[in-house]
Amino acid sequence: MHLRRSTALALGALLLATPALTACGFNYATDRDYTPAAGVNNRDAKVDVLGAVIVSKQDGSGTFIASLSNNDQEHEATVDSLAGAEGNTIQVGDFSAITIPPGGLVNLADKGGVPVSGDFKAGEFVPVTLSFGDGERVVMKVPVVLDEGIYDGLDTSTPSGSPSASPTE
Repeated sequence: MHLRRSTALALGALLLATPALTACGFNYATDRDYTPAAGVNNRDAKVDVLGAVIVSKQDGSGTFIASLSNNDQEHEATVDSLAGAEGNTIQVGDFSAITIPPGGLVNLADKGGVPVSGDFKAGEFVPVTLSFGDGERVVMKVPVVLDEGIYDGLDTSTPSGSPSASPTE
């Protein structure tokens, strides 16, 4: 009889402890931002950089694309420059400052992206720095993806060794 009582108490204690033993604790994975996609996200500045990738048809050239979301509801934001980071040098084609309206979103894929070239190929991550008009900077490692599937046609860069789109004469 004593064994049954001990077993019943142990099972009861285990049943009561089950929620505590199976809980994940604090900082649940389901509470964190996660976007299952090839692109990377950075939410450290007033402008969120979302789904950033370099789309490439061939090694050494590609097009930087991302969605830029301005978290400031009252003032526009600008992206003034894109450059290599962490000792990695990339050459960035000419582009005008990208203006993001207050509380707005700009998808660079819709605007042709920013052409880049350098020592990279599909499957690698390229460290880049985006500089904003207010002085903030974001450093992120951006994956290089092939110009196919959902990225088909998004590499608008001039391939290395090809004549430029506009003559220099």
